[in-house]
Amino acid sequence: MATIEHVSGTAFVVAQFRAEENDEPAPLYRDPIVELFLSEESRLAAKRVAEDFPPVKDLVKIRTKYFDDTLEKHLRSNVRQVVILGSGLDTRAVRKAVPGVTYYEIDDAETLNVKRARYEDLGLDLGLKLIPGNYVDDGLIDLLERNGFDFDAPTYGIWEGNTMYLPLDRMKWVLTELRAHVRRLRISFDYMEEAVVSKTTGDPGITKLVESFANMGAPWLSGISDIGRLANELGLSLVENFRTAELHRAYRPGRQITSPIFHFYSVCTVGQ
Repeated sequence: MATIEHVSGTAFVVAQFRAEENDEPAPLYRDPIVELFLSEESRLAAKRVAEDFPPVKDLVKIRTKYFDDTLEKHLRSNVRQVVILGSGLDTRAVRKAVPGVTYYEIDDAETLNVKRARYEDLGLDLGLKLIPGNYVDDGLIDLLERNGFDFDAPTYGIWEGNTMYLPLDRMKWVLTELRAHVRRLRISFDYMEEAVVSKTTGDPGITKLVESFANMGAPWLSGISDIGRLANELGLSLVENFRTAELHRAYRPGRQITSPIFHFYSVCTVGQ
């Protein structure tokens, strides 16, 4: 199987971008926990990426707002499990903790060890299971099963900042595995259109962004041009889909959209 390599290094860059929203006069969300993971090294790495392509920061903040809001909506329903694939330095298990809801996070051991240590330093006792592993190579269903996951319980999944790092067949495999084994599932994820990954948008800034992630050892491998068709192919229902340009206009009224990338980058939710 294909391997997800070196993606964890981007986790600190994303965390740095996410933290900046805390300083806004009217922030889209609040994430006081993310500061636990930041350092001068993460600030410098994020600065380098943002210097190459400043809109990348808003891409991260807008998707964070969408996933936070969608998670809260599902927590208000009967969801009892939240699965976060390639969780990186996601802090929702702390920020959105709900009695009776268990969070399952899967990522590489090094990233999760950093998270575990910071949470233990704070004495946090959470409904959280940190599962070290590669959810593609190590078998997503096996990883969940070994950690007490209930495949019959209503489940919401977050797959943030991951799909573009996988070959398309592996991305489809992940969704197919979840559909086949989890009885009641909805999952939200973000994706780039194929033109971004193939560097055929005609926008030099977008091409530079793609190349900057490749230079960090985290190349983007696949995009989706028709999410409705993909969901139908996999036997899933497309619950909703938004280009980040739409969300930018909703979340940042009065602020100019500064790059075409917002028209090529989307978030969606699919389900059984």
